[in-house]
Amino acid sequence: MRKGEGGAMICGPRWRTGALLFLLLAAPAAAAPGDPPYEPQLQRLSEILGALHYLRPLCGAREGSVWRDQMEALIATEQPTPERRARLAARFNQGYRSFASVYRSCTPAAVYAVARYTEEGERISRDIAARYGR
Repeated sequence: MRKGEGGAMICGPRWRTGALLFLLLAAPAAAAPGDPPYEPQLQRLSEILGALHYLRPLCGAREGSVWRDQMEALIATEQPTPERRARLAARFNQGYRSFASVYRSCTPAAVYAVARYTEEGERISRDIAARYGR
């Protein structure tokens, strides 16, 4: 962002792209018939895990495949149908690719996204466990 005429803040194209990406990722997902009632939250969690799988190493974390392993554990716990498994995997990949298309290096915005997504993922996990015993 930079100051424009009259002191108003002007957003650059990278910031606008990041803001649009945030809005797209925050949109709720629809559950298919037969899915558990927490499916939208689980899809969002899958997306968060994919984003963290990309962003954490970009920002210097030496965790290996911990986020992908978490996704595999989630799928093993859920024992989804092949169609549902494909949807969850697609959301993981969407989270990964969305950030890979914008970030080539660790920036303050990437650090912020990691913190925010970590908090949101923890909250979703707690909510699902508390409400549905999963």
